[in-house]
Amino acid sequence: MTWEVIDIRPRAMHSRAMSTLLDTPPLTIGLQLRKLRQQAGLSQLDLALHSGISQRHLSCLETGRARPSPAMLDTLLSAMDTPLAARNSLFLTAGFAPRYAALPLADPGLEMVHEAITHILKANDPAPAIVLDSNWNVIAANAGTAALLQLVSLPAEAIGSDLNLLTTLLAPGGLGDRLLNAEQIRRVAWQRASREALDNTGLAQLLARLPVPTGHATEAEQALPPVLITRLDSSAGELCFLSTFTTFGMPQDITVASLRIEHLIPADAATWTAMQAACPR
Repeated sequence: MTWEVIDIRPRAMHSRAMSTLLDTPPLTIGLQLRKLRQQAGLSQLDLALHSGISQRHLSCLETGRARPSPAMLDTLLSAMDTPLAARNSLFLTAGFAPRYAALPLADPGLEMVHEAITHILKANDPAPAIVLDSNWNVIAANAGTAALLQLVSLPAEAIGSDLNLLTTLLAPGGLGDRLLNAEQIRRVAWQRASREALDNTGLAQLLARLPVPTGHATEAEQALPPVLITRLDSSAGELCFLSTFTTFGMPQDITVASLRIEHLIPADAATWTAMQAACPR
């Protein structure tokens, strides 16, 4: 399968907040379970009912007065829809072997995933679509993405093999400089990545090297919007896209679970016309 990607080299900058996050000491298995439950917005009674155990037993697990078995730990994490990589980490914290594999994308066992990605990317043309891993690295893109890069006149040296979406949005010289609503897009990207970085050291390290978006977010903007409009300045005029994500349902492999496809769907007739002209099918 042929994957087209671009490369915007980051201009390193320091974030004290993310550095502090990296220095946070690990929590006990009980405290981690409590933290995950609270992040999921569940009471002890809610999680106990979802997991088929008593609230008293769950309280003992969270306070360390009892230790979960591997089966019980898996039940609790499944009830909270915890990411697979985080589940492996908690299994290790509890003294158990990890349960979920992380096959490389080139593994023959993921051939079906490759075929699905290829189909989805081609089906989206001429609308841009990219595949991201858990660190926001762009690992695949369709012809519509290449056409969009030409329309926004990114320099030739920006097209390479190591594009990271966060870097090209937040660092100077990348796609973020072509955004007409740059403050909003950068702020939303930073918010989403910061939440994901709570369980992803690699992503936290990347954020610590990137500039923090400027501008003050209102209370309404602090909640991630269900649909985001991306507005770009291009040689064909202003382009407007709806930004949505697709993920693989019920994955049992960490690599597959980390993949997501971002779709930029033209939001008006002018954008559709410009993309069709730039990316003939």
